[in-house]
Amino acid sequence: MTDKSPIDQTYSATGICDKLKEVGYLASADLGFSLSLMYGLNRPLLLEGEAGVGKTSLAKSLSKIYGSKLIRLQCHEGLSVNQSVYEWNYQRQLLSIKLLEGKPVDTIEDEIYSEKYLLQRPLLEAIRQPESPILLIDEIDRADDEFEAFLLEVLGEFQITIPEFGSIKAKAKPRVILTSNGTRELSDALRRRCLYNYIDYPNIDEELHIVRMQLPNMDIDLASQLVRFVKKLRSMQLRKVPGVAETLDWAEALMCLGFRSLDEDLVSLQSSLVCLLKYQEDKDNLGPETVKKMVGSVL
Repeated sequence: MTDKSPIDQTYSATGICDKLKEVGYLASADLGFSLSLMYGLNRPLLLEGEAGVGKTSLAKSLSKIYGSKLIRLQCHEGLSVNQSVYEWNYQRQLLSIKLLEGKPVDTIEDEIYSEKYLLQRPLLEAIRQPESPILLIDEIDRADDEFEAFLLEVLGEFQITIPEFGSIKAKAKPRVILTSNGTRELSDALRRRCLYNYIDYPNIDEELHIVRMQLPNMDIDLASQLVRFVKKLRSMQLRKVPGVAETLDWAEALMCLGFRSLDEDLVSLQSSLVCLLKYQEDKDNLGPETVKKMVGSVL
């Protein structure tokens, strides 16, 4: 049996967590281990979890701490190969054809299917980088089954074939992070090719730490009250549960309003909940009396 090389200490679980903390991202030991294996094995990492728990911001933070280029493919229903891999600049090609009228067909084809008419989209851009970028395939669950099947080939070979251009193989394999909010079930084939980690909402201490890292000038008592309030909010039957991003938005809003404690101005506090609640039905279910009781329970 061939011995495996140990994982570079630059990408050890502890090292990654420490570096992420320096840029304001608090990663669990479990997530740090998954990231270490992603780097060590060069395998895609699938991150699942509710919206707003920090999946996308993790890729941005990794790009920052290691100086890697971040290339993002935002998935959506109907996402096509042209939108994700490459397109030809048809308008410039048509103009060139008119200018080349009368020349041999081979000459025209060589000209119009050259590099200067090729429009790179995220997947092609990622495999053509001289150094390994972070390739973020965001919300893969929003793409359809056909695109997911195409993606399996790309992740397996890191090679893309352009009929008029030939095969292009990755110069340096991208570090791939896929995110999913669980809006549809992903295929076993995709899961089999990826490492996996589920990112949950942080507990109170963790979220307080995140708020303090991102907003160091915030009053500690207010920050503590705020994260306990959000924790209670997440236990309610809401159409859209607030994520960490919403917690930070609300914290910044309360600082701008000059709050030192949640009970200072309940009218303004009620209005500030637009940072947390994204549906009218959720706002209706959280009336002034309910908010007052919740505030009293976190002081």
